[in-house]
Amino acid sequence: MSERVIPIISQPLGNLSLPASSASWQEGAALRDTLQRPLRDLRISVTDRCNFRCSYCMPKEIFDNNYTYLPHSSLLTFEEITRTAKSFVALGVEKIRLTGGEPLLRKNLEILIEQLAQLKTANGQSLDITLTTNGSLLTRKASKLKAAGLQRVTVSLDGLDDAVFKRMNDVDFPVSDVLEGIQAAQEAGLGPIKVNMVVKRGTNEQEILPMARYFKGQGIALRFIEYMDVGATNGWRMDEVMPSADVLKVLQQEMTLTPLTPSQTGETAERWGYVNAQGEHVPEWGEIGFISSVTKAFCKDCNRARLTTEGQLYLCLFATQGYDLKSLVRTEHSEENLTRAIAAIWAQRDDRYSALRSTEVPSSKVSGETVAKRKVEMSYIGG
Repeated sequence: MSERVIPIISQPLGNLSLPASSASWQEGAALRDTLQRPLRDLRISVTDRCNFRCSYCMPKEIFDNNYTYLPHSSLLTFEEITRTAKSFVALGVEKIRLTGGEPLLRKNLEILIEQLAQLKTANGQSLDITLTTNGSLLTRKASKLKAAGLQRVTVSLDGLDDAVFKRMNDVDFPVSDVLEGIQAAQEAGLGPIKVNMVVKRGTNEQEILPMARYFKGQGIALRFIEYMDVGATNGWRMDEVMPSADVLKVLQQEMTLTPLTPSQTGETAERWGYVNAQGEHVPEWGEIGFISSVTKAFCKDCNRARLTTEGQLYLCLFATQGYDLKSLVRTEHSEENLTRAIAAIWAQRDDRYSALRSTEVPSSKVSGETVAKRKVEMSYIGG
């Protein structure tokens, strides 16, 4: 096994001690971290398994047939996830995104969605419940997901050319099946739909314009994501990153785009709208988005927490340490105490990896030598 592998089974990379319950936080009060960022968005990974082997996430040479995944007993149950989510909602979370691995591989996921859909914010509003998927199972499951209470989906699609797409997913999965899944999601009312394309220089940048041409006019938000240095298994290199500014230049070769205002605080994507021949913005055509965490950090407004499938809480996509919430969830029967513990964790948060990337390399001492700290894997933490 390669030295750069960080097996999921050995996660977390290093647990931080749970802080003492925050005496300063009171129910209904605004919760902020050390940089005054609120908690609004919770990403929940429901499985560590995926049926794709994308090179930037779960490369086949590492996640092969001999790879050991988490046993079912280690996963949070739907009831435990819902109970934990309820505490997060009490602290200000308004949006929950289900991720994986591939979340639709989790058996009976509709049951979890039904449970989460019953939660309400402090002012009685329903949660924004979304899901990120590779689209492979959407045709089969879109209607059930919508009926259970799912509102929107984000589909990962890294190109329209079958050869390019199959090379990236590395399991010979055809583009046509993903496109059918997107259509099924639209017909089921799971929208507005977002389609995410990770742009890896030297691999799929030739797919930028074909993707934009295809989705223009469909009311879909096509988002281009800079290839990120998440974890250690994808062999990330800066020279394989295509900056969003370069992607925009490619699009502007044949499309007129206009910048749009952020749809909400903490928005990860810089939004652009299509403009018609008369110079008018046409919202019905959809939009273009750029997620630029490598070249343009958005740490200052980050309001997201991430809960892994086995109950580890991470406060940053590039985290090197997390908190073991599962032990607390399974031993702490007081809902108030669980909520206060999470509040204490968020209150001491100071993560801003992307903002420091160019000036600081996280490191630690091992046997007297300075080594780079291992970041949590995207396949473990969810996107």
